[in-house]
Amino acid sequence: MKTIAELEAKLAQPSEALIQDLAKVDGDLILLGVGGKMGPSLARLAMNAIREGGLNKRVIGVSRFSNKEARSELESSGIETISCELLDNEALSALPDTANVIYMAGNKFGTTGNEHFTWAMNTYLPGRVAEKFKDSRIVVFSSGNIYPFSPVSSGGANESIAPDPLGEYAQSTLGRERIFEYHSHRNGTPMVMYRLNYAIDMRYGVLLELARAIHESRAINLSMGFANVIWQGDANSMAIRCLTHCSSPPTIMNITGPETVSIRWAASELAKRLGKEALFEGTESETALLNNASKSHQLFGYPSVSLMQMIDWTADWVLQGGATWNKPTHFQERKGKF
Repeated sequence: MKTIAELEAKLAQPSEALIQDLAKVDGDLILLGVGGKMGPSLARLAMNAIREGGLNKRVIGVSRFSNKEARSELESSGIETISCELLDNEALSALPDTANVIYMAGNKFGTTGNEHFTWAMNTYLPGRVAEKFKDSRIVVFSSGNIYPFSPVSSGGANESIAPDPLGEYAQSTLGRERIFEYHSHRNGTPMVMYRLNYAIDMRYGVLLELARAIHESRAINLSMGFANVIWQGDANSMAIRCLTHCSSPPTIMNITGPETVSIRWAASELAKRLGKEALFEGTESETALLNNASKSHQLFGYPSVSLMQMIDWTADWVLQGGATWNKPTHFQERKGKF
């Protein structure tokens, strides 16, 4: 991939399995918070699956759309857009009733010092959305951050592990789940809690952060010595396919790649491709924030893009000076301060 257009085309390439699953759910899709990192590519992926499958569905993207160009690009792909401040009850109520909701709105970075807004977005707003769309299926974007740290030899936290969130972002994210869960019990709304970490796009993600540090001869902190990653196109596909697994009470679904990735190893592999030396500081801790996604792999299959392919693509992207976003994952954070 040499251009943004090629990257976007790859992210929006639907599998036959996605097309078949999308055909199983009736009605249109509405994506709340479509303007974030994953939203535009997820919307285009859904639209392409609808077209290739000959399905009669609309895709509606909702966001504040502070970036007018992003809105125009979505519309040129056939996606209907609505500019909406979701915290405005009147604006939220005016949204079209839609059979399928993918809820991506939330706040993470900038939480420290602005905790009230994070709690409003992550815990107050979900109750309003759950009431508005009580007759819909809802896939709720959540995070593996709500799990406790796991021993690196454990394989990571699966869905049976009780949440133990560290810091106000993770606490409010669990709050998001609990509020949606309450409404699912109250109204019988079928839902999936989609617990993701960490999506990989050439423009952001754990691998890009490692590659840029190597390329710029900066040391990589090893205190969070292991992580999980998944190609964003696969994560998007699984989010849409989760619509076929919504239930009341909600289904819990971990989403990530199959490997417990050593940061030291991944950096060393990137360094080989970049022709540079990987510099490290600190040592690996005995625990890390790890997510075991075996359940989703059983249901959806393994991700279509392998870890080594992501490493190859990321190194190539950095070497050619590909565009990047200033949206760090802060995967090294061990105190929950975002």
